[in-house]
Parts: sequence; structure tokens; C-alpha cells
Amino acid sequence: MASELKDIPIRSEATRAVVDGPRKLAAAFGKELSLASRSVHADDYINNHQAVAPPMHVSTTFRYNRDPDQLRPWDNLNPNAPYDSHVYSRDSAPNTTRFEAILTSIIGAPCLSYASGLAAFHAMIVFLNPKRVAIGGGYHGCHGILKIMKKLNGLEQLELEDDNDLAKLQKGDVIHVETPLNPTGEARDLAYYRKKADELGCYLTVDATFAPPPLMDPFQYNVDIVMHSATKYFGGHSDMLSGVLAVRPDHAEKWVEALREERLHLGGVMGSLEGWLGVRSLRTLELRVKRQAETTQNLVDYFAQQKAEGGNLVADSVFKIQHASQQPEAKDADSWLRKQMPNGFGPVFSLWLQSEEQAKRLPSKLHLFHHATSLGGVESLIEWRAMTDPKVDKRLLRVSIGVEAWEDLRDDLLQGLQALKDEGY
Repeated sequence: MASELKDIPIRSEATRAVVDGPRKLAAAFGKELSLASRSVHADDYINNHQAVAPPMHVSTTFRYNRDPDQLRPWDNLNPNAPYDSHVYSRDSAPNTTRFEAILTSIIGAPCLSYASGLAAFHAMIVFLNPKRVAIGGGYHGCHGILKIMKKLNGLEQLELEDDNDLAKLQKGDVIHVETPLNPTGEARDLAYYRKKADELGCYLTVDATFAPPPLMDPFQYNVDIVMHSATKYFGGHSDMLSGVLAVRPDHAEKWVEALREERLHLGGVMGSLEGWLGVRSLRTLELRVKRQAETTQNLVDYFAQQKAEGGNLVADSVFKIQHASQQPEAKDADSWLRKQMPNGFGPVFSLWLQSEEQAKRLPSKLHLFHHATSLGGVESLIEWRAMTDPKVDKRLLRVSIGVEAWEDLRDDLLQGLQALKDEGY
């Protein structure tokens, strides 16, 4: 856990509802429980019914107290359910509150949910209101948000990996790091960018979508805000759309309430059904992510070995394999990469085939991989990435590994490559 939640001053009941539970759970045991236990129990304190499974509430509005003397603006405390009291769902609602409570516990910082990952990124940029943002490659949607902001207020987008561009940053600007990187699964050094941000007086924000708990804790590097597209691993079943912002605990007293108020007016709130699905999904987060990361590592190791040996189907078909485990630092136990991702690397990697035609046709030859965009679900996906990112190299396939047996996924890819070869590709 990045910081003790008990140290966060809480002013609003809405924020208290997502912080008090983790505090009480830790106090009951005198220690921090495991990620798996917190994923299942971090929201128990909200329960006000005998049902074990959380109910789904679809109401958008909630009755005020019948006692006129108890009426206070934007405060609708129900003494029978103090952690499940709400006014209007654009501010808070039962299912999204539970989702945020679990995330607050497992990430170790106060969390707010949003309608999508891009809604979260947009809210973060609006809140920090920089004049300049340094951003690298990564998800093209974030670049699209910055393009819109440029139209509105002249925001300047700078290249993260260009020292001349970084030198243009000034106090209050943003360094935004996506790690691991979309679509390659390669990692970036957060300690390096924290140092740069400190030197320049900038905020450091991180998109950690590709490395959810337990794979990485960006707050170990004093990141100011961590964002996730919760659609991916937090959702985990390809059936919900959501985004999350986690605020560094020593910023929380002022930032969380300000973000909550801005969310109320921006309107990018998560729906109640998605909140319910999110709670269900987080119960198995550690189980899924560990399995997916292990399977991915087995596959990447196999294909890398085949590529290195040469004279085989993989070597003849695959031009390049990209993944954090293939970076030089992965072999050094004392490297920044191994310290940043001590529990394994992400479940996404990229395969570059020898030609555009091979890359375009391989997905149609596979049986266990769905040819679709997105990632993080229990089912394995493969995408000819040019379908949704026109700027990417046409030979690149993004591979998102699910929970299937790695040997089955290996065999499926091999038979697909063989089918291409048999057809003359």
C-alpha cells in the first residue's frame, strides 16, 4: 500500500464512505490484509442487508430525511445506512461507491470512478489544467483528448521522450507516462520521470491500465495521480465501461473533493450497472491478473526462444516480439524494471509478423483468440492493431491474454501461422 489511508483527513461524507472501510478492516486485524482478502471484503462495511451478494440499485435519486431539522445541502445521511447515503447518482450511488471503496483499498489511495478511461483522463487534465503536457506514444485516445483541449485553450502537447521538448515544461505542467505501453506491453522508468517532474515543478501522472495490482504500484514513486481504464483488468470480463483516478494520499484532502465536484458538473459518471459489475469483477482481480501474467510470460518466452533459434515456423513468420520481459533490464534483478514490476510483467504483448498481409490474416485463422479490440478480459483477444489505430505499423498484432491454458493458446497461434504458410503467406 502506497500510504496509510488512516492519515488522510476527510471532510465530506461521500469521500468518507470510500475510505473508512479499509481503515476499519485493517484496524480489526492490526495489519494490512492481502490484496485477495481486501478485494473480497473491503466493501463489507457498506452492507445494510443480510444478502451476501451486493444488490444492484438502479435509482438515480434518493429520498431526503423526513425531519426538516436534519436537512443540509448535499448531505443526506441515513443513520441506518451511514455509508450508503446518497443524494443524486451524478454525485454518488450505492454500486459505484462500493466499487470505489474496494479500489481505494487495493490501490492504497482514494479513488473516483468515471464513465470510461478517457472520461477519467479528461477529468484529470481539466482538474490539473496544465498549459503543456508531455506524453509519449501509448493509447491514441489520450492524444485525442489533448487535441480537443488544444482547441479549447491552446494546450501544447510535447513529446515525452524528447529532451528538448521536456525542457519546455514549466511549473504546473504535466508529465504523463503510460506504462506498460499500449500496444507493445513495454515499460517506462517511473523513477526517472519522477525526478524530471521534481526538477521542472511538474505533476507526474501515470496510466497504469496494463499493470493493475498486484503487478505495479506507481505510488511508490510519488506519482500525483494514477489512472486506469477500468474497462480492462478491473472489469475483466469485456462487459463494462469505466475509468478510475487514484489520488496520491497526501493530495487527497483537497484534490478528491475538487475532482468529485468537477465530476458532478462534467457528468462523466459511471453507471450503476457498471458499478455492480465492477464489484463482482474485483473479487477475482488477483487470481485473474496473476494467471494472465504468467500465461503471457510463458507464451512470450516460447516465441522469443523459437525466434532466436531460427529455422522454424515462428522464426520464419515473426519479425519481432515486444513485451516488458524482452527489454534488456528484465534480465537484471537490480534494474529499475524489476523493482517497478516485481511480481511479473503485463498480460499484453505485440507480435510483428513479416508482412502486412500476414498480420491482417492471422486472426481469422485462430480458434481461441477473438479478433477484437480492447484487452484485459478472461478471454484472449488479438487485434490487427491498424483496425483502431491508423498510425501503427501494419505488421503489428496486439495480443491480450486471458485465463485459458497457455499451451492451448500456443498451439492455436502455431496452427494459425501454419495455415498462413500453407496458403502462401
